[in-house]
Amino acid sequence: MRQINRIKDGLVNQKKSISFTFNGHILTGYEGDTLASALLANNKKLVGRSFKYHRPRGIVTAGSEEPNAIMEIGNGPYKDPNTRATVTELYDGLEANSQNHKGPLGFDLMAIIDFLSPLVGAGFYYKTFMWPKAFWEKFYEPAIRNAAGLGTLSTEPDPDTYDKGFRYCDILIIGAGATGLSAAITAASSGAKVILADEDFLMGGRLNTESIKINGMSGSKWAKDTVAALSAIENVTLMSDTTIFGVYDHGIYGAIENRASEAREDKNKPRQVNWRIYAKRSILCAGAIERSIAFGNNDRPGIMLASAVRSYANRFAVATGDKVSVYTNNDDGWNTARDLVLKNIRVIAVIDSRSIKPVLRVPGAEIFMGTNVVDTKGRKALKSIKLSNGKSIDTDCLAVSGGWNPNLHLTCHHRGIPKWNEEIASFIPDESNPPGMSVAGRAKGTMVLSDAIIEGHNEGSSVALDLGYNVKELDPAETQTVLYSVTANWGVPSGKNRAWVDLQNDVTAKDIKLANQEGFKSVEHVKRYTTLGMATDQGKTANVLGIGIMADNMGQTMEETGTTIFRPPYSPVAIGAFSGRRRGMEFYPTRYTPSHKWSVEQDAIFVEVGMWYRSQWFPLPGETHWRESVDREVKQTRASVGICDVTTLGKIDIKGADVSEFLNKVYVNAFAKVPVGKTRYGLMLREDGMVMDDGTTARLSENHFVMTTTTANAVNVYRHLQFCHQCLWPDLDVHMISVTEQFAQYAVAGPNSRKLLQKVIDSDCDISNEAFPYMGAGEITVCGGIPARLFRISFSGELAYEIAVQTRYGDSLMRVLMEAGEEFNVVPYGTEALGVMRIEKGHAAGPELNGQTSAYDLGMGGMISGKKDFIGYKLGLREDLLRDDRMQMVGFKPVNTQDLLQAGSHLLNLRDKPSTETDQGWISSCIYSPILGHYIGIGFIKSGHSRKGEFVRAVDLVRGNDIEVEICSPHFVDPEGERLRV
Repeated sequence: MRQINRIKDGLVNQKKSISFTFNGHILTGYEGDTLASALLANNKKLVGRSFKYHRPRGIVTAGSEEPNAIMEIGNGPYKDPNTRATVTELYDGLEANSQNHKGPLGFDLMAIIDFLSPLVGAGFYYKTFMWPKAFWEKFYEPAIRNAAGLGTLSTEPDPDTYDKGFRYCDILIIGAGATGLSAAITAASSGAKVILADEDFLMGGRLNTESIKINGMSGSKWAKDTVAALSAIENVTLMSDTTIFGVYDHGIYGAIENRASEAREDKNKPRQVNWRIYAKRSILCAGAIERSIAFGNNDRPGIMLASAVRSYANRFAVATGDKVSVYTNNDDGWNTARDLVLKNIRVIAVIDSRSIKPVLRVPGAEIFMGTNVVDTKGRKALKSIKLSNGKSIDTDCLAVSGGWNPNLHLTCHHRGIPKWNEEIASFIPDESNPPGMSVAGRAKGTMVLSDAIIEGHNEGSSVALDLGYNVKELDPAETQTVLYSVTANWGVPSGKNRAWVDLQNDVTAKDIKLANQEGFKSVEHVKRYTTLGMATDQGKTANVLGIGIMADNMGQTMEETGTTIFRPPYSPVAIGAFSGRRRGMEFYPTRYTPSHKWSVEQDAIFVEVGMWYRSQWFPLPGETHWRESVDREVKQTRASVGICDVTTLGKIDIKGADVSEFLNKVYVNAFAKVPVGKTRYGLMLREDGMVMDDGTTARLSENHFVMTTTTANAVNVYRHLQFCHQCLWPDLDVHMISVTEQFAQYAVAGPNSRKLLQKVIDSDCDISNEAFPYMGAGEITVCGGIPARLFRISFSGELAYEIAVQTRYGDSLMRVLMEAGEEFNVVPYGTEALGVMRIEKGHAAGPELNGQTSAYDLGMGGMISGKKDFIGYKLGLREDLLRDDRMQMVGFKPVNTQDLLQAGSHLLNLRDKPSTETDQGWISSCIYSPILGHYIGIGFIKSGHSRKGEFVRAVDLVRGNDIEVEICSPHFVDPEGERLRV
């Protein structure tokens, strides 16, 4: 399709054509275009539908403030909804689709809602859908949810890459327009480290869209030359296509850099980078955003902001209409008429609401002073406008300028409150900017360009001087002084017609009036009642206009009315950019066990356990179900010997003369007299008397202990010990360090475990039953002198050891152990088999140590020493924790051994109906025992310790399971513990 609205000149490269599609139609644009400018060049005025009423909408702005041209870009997994066409750089093959319509864009079936608008005004959802009550969940809510939302997700994983980065600077300059570039020049000349960031892919701000001259050359040429000069300075970092979206504590700024062009060429490169910028000082030079005027039917496609019409003509070489009218209340609107005439674009009328003399001579245009636009005609494109003097004008584009609002959002991220400035009829930043931030140029309310340039120039010097740098004497750039005058015009009476304020959320002047009439006087309440400023553009073009209408309604000043609170992010940020590379396996830092490589070679199945990636089971050829593998591992271990990587257990090395005393205070049982060369099982309580963790602590020498914790609580226990030492008993001679990752540790379990280890451990280390009995511990050597630690402890209930070496030897030790165990038919076993054997022995683990159980609940009350004080002792003696009818841990086995017992099942008396009142307890852990040939479980039931032998029901209503079980001891295999002592 020919670009019928394309004109000469501009900053686009008209020698390089780019093909793209819009709603399936193939169109062309040029290098340097945005999607919006290319659509306008191809005469595509209808680009979307409004959120609530599905009214036809066209492009309104040329920047990130765009409320209407919100597109879906790409397809399949690459589809990106709610993308602003005005800031999307055109590229070859771009696929764009309009959104928020049922059926074709030109014939939206949901547009029927517009005809029902009298029934669905502001706050209608608070007043309707009340009756009949049953309809809410069955009809009303599904219908509303189906109609709500903007855009659609692909539902497929995002294949793009996102990244995070950190940058540091002395001065961060936000905005690369005339003011920002002037500040950067002087700041950079001092030698300070400067970052200049701008949200546009072409630096220069509005200099690229105006016909002004700076230093005798066009503004765009001056900007291009200045950017080139800055890029050659070593202490300057230029970040184009980068939005500073948030201001945080301690001089930290959030920034999103768009690198989509690089990512399209190389999928391994990030599409966006989320930068955390640390700046000593910052200068906000973000310019200003033009606002509209509220009048009847002011939302037709073809009604645009005057500055946008000027931008498309000057920068993108696009005429937004054949017969353009300008409606303004300020001097800047006349600049649009002037520039269009210079581009040979016909301007047929200039309407100024002020009763003053015409600001400029506009050849060929009718001039209407003291006049307003009151209505428009045209459904899918503007056809005509009606003036307050009764005259109608045929026009296909209306450029509206209601004044300029300083872009002060970032100044409010630390709860700064803007103040009203009557001279420019807008809000400006107050003095409570975020620490280290100063504001210059239009963002500060300085609307005259020559003054803004000087202000930026001086601010760059001042900030650099404050930081201790010597600034060179440079002259500011020069440009003609063009004064700016404005008379506030929030809107004109529209009669039965609707005057639109927030174009994306379909908020009208009548909606704001209704909210005020219904008692909503606070601007924050009006915002939420009407949804003013709550769309993806956050009301950048609508907020001040809405506040002005609200002030008029209530007969108060703008200062009295105030503003809403601006919060980060300044503009929408993809969730993927916040997560960066933390997706899938990289969501958390993944810790691999020392035997991971060997396990991969064995085709192990892995599972995430906290931050660890552990072997879950080791399938053999022919095994089709995980139970086959797990059952084999359990049987083989109990019959001969098995090896499991238990490196993930927390390991804390503790040294000092007072360690035994320290351990005595943190464990419930006695540790003061643990002999050297012995290990003791310990139970640790929180201060409230509830069990925090369990584990073992071995005494390797008089003042050297090694504590193990559960995998899940490794960090918490270490923090707890540090707190106890640093805050409770700082005088004790205790030093500790986590060595979880410094040692590889393997459990070697089964009747032949000693025989296997004797082949690996050096011969001068005697590990016979007499020399190294149950709960023994010591430092040994393996494989000809490699230092190691050996602990005779068992989680499986079999004769078992845990052997530890430095992590660098971990992979080799696993291979050596497996090779040495071949004659014993050794088997590696994973976390599933480990869990089976721990439940068969009745060991409490994570599901039982849930923060709600006491030592007595777990059947460990006998471990508690009454001869010493320890953390949790006093509160653990509370009457409620010693009740006989508390939930107590016991074992459960099905009466019918063919029944499936499931964890999470609730326990009921045999004749009780399931309810919270009859609930007796729950099954916390459950497995199939290949040794017993049926399911078993451990869990909690009221008065469990005294109810062994009783029968109850295990009921799982979610999965439809209801079976009879017997309460029994949790120790199912070798309850006397004879095997582990041989």
